[in-house]
Amino acid sequence: MIICSANKVTKSYGGNTIFEDISFEMNEGARIGLVGRNGSGKSTLFKLIAAVETPDTGEIHWKKGTKIGYLTQIPDYHSQLTTKAVLKTAFKELLQIEEKMKILELEMSKETTGEHLEKLIKDYGDIQDQFSLQGGYEIESNIEKVVNGLSLNNLLEKTFSTLSGGEKTKVGLGLSLLKNPDLLLLDEPTNHLDLMAVEWLGTFLKDYRGSVIVVSHDRYFLDEVVNRIFDLEDGEIKCYQTSFSGYVKEKEEQILREFQAYEEQQKKIKKMKEAIKRLKEWANRANPPNEGLHKRARNMERALERMKKLDRPVINRKKMNFEVESLDRSGKDVIVLNNVFKQFGERVLFNHVNMHITYQQRVAIIGENGSGKSTILKMILNQIQADEGEIRVGSNVKIGYLSQQIFSESHDETIIEVFRNEVSVTEGEARQILARFLFYGYSVFRKVSQLSGGERMRLRLAQLMYQDINLLILDEPTNHLDIESREVLEEALDEYNGTILAVSHDRYFLNKLFDRIYWIDSKEVHCFEGNYTWAKEKMAKKMTDRKERKIVEPARIKIKEKTNDEVNLEKELEIVEAKISELDQLLLGIQDLERIQQLYTKKEELEKQWEEIYERLG
Repeated sequence: MIICSANKVTKSYGGNTIFEDISFEMNEGARIGLVGRNGSGKSTLFKLIAAVETPDTGEIHWKKGTKIGYLTQIPDYHSQLTTKAVLKTAFKELLQIEEKMKILELEMSKETTGEHLEKLIKDYGDIQDQFSLQGGYEIESNIEKVVNGLSLNNLLEKTFSTLSGGEKTKVGLGLSLLKNPDLLLLDEPTNHLDLMAVEWLGTFLKDYRGSVIVVSHDRYFLDEVVNRIFDLEDGEIKCYQTSFSGYVKEKEEQILREFQAYEEQQKKIKKMKEAIKRLKEWANRANPPNEGLHKRARNMERALERMKKLDRPVINRKKMNFEVESLDRSGKDVIVLNNVFKQFGERVLFNHVNMHITYQQRVAIIGENGSGKSTILKMILNQIQADEGEIRVGSNVKIGYLSQQIFSESHDETIIEVFRNEVSVTEGEARQILARFLFYGYSVFRKVSQLSGGERMRLRLAQLMYQDINLLILDEPTNHLDIESREVLEEALDEYNGTILAVSHDRYFLNKLFDRIYWIDSKEVHCFEGNYTWAKEKMAKKMTDRKERKIVEPARIKIKEKTNDEVNLEKELEIVEAKISELDQLLLGIQDLERIQQLYTKKEELEKQWEEIYERLG
């Protein structure tokens, strides 16, 4: 059944047409990837599908009763609300039912006999059934699953209003997943996630019961999640019944067929024009002029006018032209870390970190958010000091750094001013260079504060290209870049003759360029000689071995450390838990009101006893 469809939809802003007469259908359970270059209208289409905005012409239809989940902006929650409380708002209706159950439980505990108690028990049973059927007893486990998957554990007790923009976006994503809508719209969901969270989200969405549309520039993620592609390009939408990799292949083949058809038509048009010209010449040479030949020429002209002309397919679109060359090489040892230790306050970030990066190596640092990836980069850049150990940058190393916070202080400066702050060239030369990075004409006089994340990234890459550097340090370089720009960046870095050190969560990027991975896990840094896929396999084996050791060793220690009193209290706790469970079973099958009241009273006594034992044990 169709959950959402669009019929000849057009949308414009300020006289600029974003797309025109687009139509599509989306079935229940669909997994769709919406792709297109930055500025092609993907976010606009999302707003129309989510009914946040309305089309100028055409219609969008939804299946009746469809719940749509779309994180348009960060919600503004009560200033004192914790992250855990924000996530619980996904279950607002269920929590209201749970509150009713508690009120009825309180009222039942006060009544002993009579019709009122009978009615209370019936109402309680009905509400409890409703609560159970809607998944009320799974609220905590569902929250725990999303919290663990998206690595939100360290945010749960923090006040939501104090979180960073990226942290709020992660929590907003978790909230969207917990609401479990029929149609889930995800706009760049992997941007603020670490590698482990990205992989978890991919698995989660594959098993998701509803329909999903994803805008993403993460090629592996798209291949994992979607089975259809909507390609938004030049104001039109084309549908491909395949994965992202399949779409890339199909689109290339389609463009080739279109180009061949265009070439054939151009040859035919040329021949027809030549024939018309000859017929007119022959007709005019005749004495008197040959009307029959003139008529044939006019008929051919009409046929040429009626012919539906094919547009020339765009094969080579304007792409960012990015080349970096290291003219002055560094020494063999580029970066060395020996037994580095770092902590913030009471929190130890990592200990005994050893790294050795040599000339022309391609090295990546990965790990969960908050594990210290960016901290290592900042220590190498001498922006943060290590608490212990040695950090040494080799001889003649000239560093070019691409941070996540690009031009955050350049509020009033223009693009060309910021570029020329670091690259000494004339205005004319600067404009020529910036055009290679898709900043054309008067756009170079736009203020940097008005640029999108992708545009800021392109501007910083333009600066790096024209500086004499032999070590590139890149912190999430593919964030905010569209797929074509990522491919250009990868090609340029592949040709780069210096050294590269990067932090990234883009698996395609990691596998294509890097042959050494430093993986931060549990305050330790592990080194793997290979790409990300190889490192992931080896790291999984290490973690399995570690878990097996923990199962065997700590278990022995705990038994030795327990006192006789603790062992006895644990046995008492087990006995009381068994009795409570037995009463719960009895309550399900008893109809006599007086007997039910007696059992409830007994259960309350046991629960109080359980709490007392637990406190003594703690």
